Amino acid sequence: MIRQIEPTNFMQLTTRNPVVDVRSPGEFSQGHVPGAINIPLFDDTERAIIGTLYVKSGKEDAILKGLDIALPKVDWYIHTLRKTLPAGDILIHCWRGGMRSAVMAEVFSKAGYDVDLLQGGYKAYRRFIRSELGAPSTIIVLGGFTGSGKTELLHEIASRGEQVIDLEALACHKGSVFGALGQPEQPTNEQFENNLYARWSALNHSRMVWVEDESRMIGRITLPDPLVEHITNSTLIRVELDNEIRIARLVMEYAGFDQQLLAGAIKRIGDRVGGEGTKEAMKALEDKRFDVVAAIVLAYYDKAYLFSMDRRKNKSIHDIHVSGTDMVTDAARIIEFAYKII
Repeated sequence: MIRQIEPTNFMQLTTRNPVVDVRSPGEFSQGHVPGAINIPLFDDTERAIIGTLYVKSGKEDAILKGLDIALPKVDWYIHTLRKTLPAGDILIHCWRGGMRSAVMAEVFSKAGYDVDLLQGGYKAYRRFIRSELGAPSTIIVLGGFTGSGKTELLHEIASRGEQVIDLEALACHKGSVFGALGQPEQPTNEQFENNLYARWSALNHSRMVWVEDESRMIGRITLPDPLVEHITNSTLIRVELDNEIRIARLVMEYAGFDQQLLAGAIKRIGDRVGGEGTKEAMKALEDKRFDVVAAIVLAYYDKAYLFSMDRRKNKSIHDIHVSGTDMVTDAARIIEFAYKII
């Protein structure tokens, strides 16, 4: 049996039914529904051949060529799916809900699967998730200068039952020029948004949702506009702690990395740190005086953070001083503070 379903129903069903993405491997690697299985009707080369034929000779010739390619692979399609899912209900989509998903829906239906086919395909899914990210939600933004331990605080806040979205973990980047060190390769921007929505949709938005104060860019990831609006316009709790603790935190986090990598990161902000500052930082790095390096870098990032606060003029900003050394107590105080001001 084959049913056509809207994106809202499709997303609800993804929590219990597997998603089969029948687009080409190249399309899939660019971005896909988290957890989806890729069983492509055409590989990248075949898709390019059919696309070229469509432009040069028209739709009918392209369809016939597509059938010539696909029909000999029907057994492979079914065998590949059965290796993952012996039987049951499946969700299928292609790019626009066109012929590729229709053909594969017929193949899998004939093989005994109940198929739900996404109307509008992956394109409709992408449009849907971006609109959903702009839906009303009670967001608490945790901010503060670089080295304030915001990510660790969010993890402790999450351990106490609060709802947290760790944007830096999703982006595989810690935000600063040093942020890629020790991190896996960043996902594509498209996949980041898909993963973000998977986390977003799993939350209860009648309760508070905590995120870290981020700029529009995390490494090479650009946050979607609806999320940027949430971050900019929501209540900000800004943590404050002594500079010595911030410096010590950065030294502990980054001093163990290869000095060439650290030097390269310093050079990337050299124009903004200034010639003398960069020279001093590089000499301190050479001498393994990591506290001096951290202090110079923090001076730059503190100015940048204060400048970024301009976007929050006339917005709700609340400061709270924390120890920076006792995350358990600090997180408890921040949560208690948040419930007082919301």
